[in-house]
Amino acid sequence: MQLLSHPDLVRLHPTGHHPDTPRRLEVLLDSLEDWQEAGPASRSQIELCHEPGYVEQVRSLTEPTWLDGDTIASGTTYDAALRAAGVAISASEQQCFALVRPPGHHALADRAMGFCIFDNVAIAARHLQAECDVERVAIVDWDVHHGNGTEAIFRDDPSVFFVSMHQWPFYPGTGGPDDQGETTLNVPLGAGAGDDEYLHAFERVVEPAVAAFQPDQVLVSAGFDAHVEDPLAGMNVSEDGFRELARRSKALAPRCEAVLEGGYNLSTLPRLVSAALEGFRGD
Repeated sequence: MQLLSHPDLVRLHPTGHHPDTPRRLEVLLDSLEDWQEAGPASRSQIELCHEPGYVEQVRSLTEPTWLDGDTIASGTTYDAALRAAGVAISASEQQCFALVRPPGHHALADRAMGFCIFDNVAIAARHLQAECDVERVAIVDWDVHHGNGTEAIFRDDPSVFFVSMHQWPFYPGTGGPDDQGETTLNVPLGAGAGDDEYLHAFERVVEPAVAAFQPDQVLVSAGFDAHVEDPLAGMNVSEDGFRELARRSKALAPRCEAVLEGGYNLSTLPRLVSAALEGFRGD
């Protein structure tokens, strides 16, 4: 599995002291030298998952604006979000790992949420179905927060199976044990869960459910904020744990792509992404 990104994601969408700082991409692109560039998504590709009025709202921004209580945007945010979604699309076609920001899995069809502008992994899934003859997609989200935006976009779609493993109760308050569906599987884990709890749940719950769905391709919302040293959560996953989550995710379908979501400790993020990359590659 190769890495895809774009250097403009370091320059665009400045956020000040916000946790989703451009430094997240800067430290990754500086430390992971073997990456290639990918182009932006088109507006029509974004609108596979998002309402035209909302897309226009983001496109027309000129001044710094809080789209919700956690999500800052400005005049370059639209370009950054197009670039992030485009890298995710290219990664889905080439079975790569998309290093992008802003993240995407909280973004709803008609509004931003939780640092997220457009839902990168959802847009990639819709692109695969529309253009690449991929019929059945599984999305596996192991960011520490519930992927509520991705769930909402695909909630009533029998062709996309969505799985989220996340700290609960926690932001955004969704994804509890009773939040389930025919093609929606939420695996809430208590604060303090580490490698053993995650891998046990993956083996006993996630793997059989995804196997029964029989996806043509799996897309991973790869967040690293469940790490023991991440400042925004309370989980205890280790570097080895992310390596194993990636290895097991890769084994779920004939084809696999990953898209960066959270992970906010700048000193640990490069080695966590490197560990996951080893897992995806089978190293």
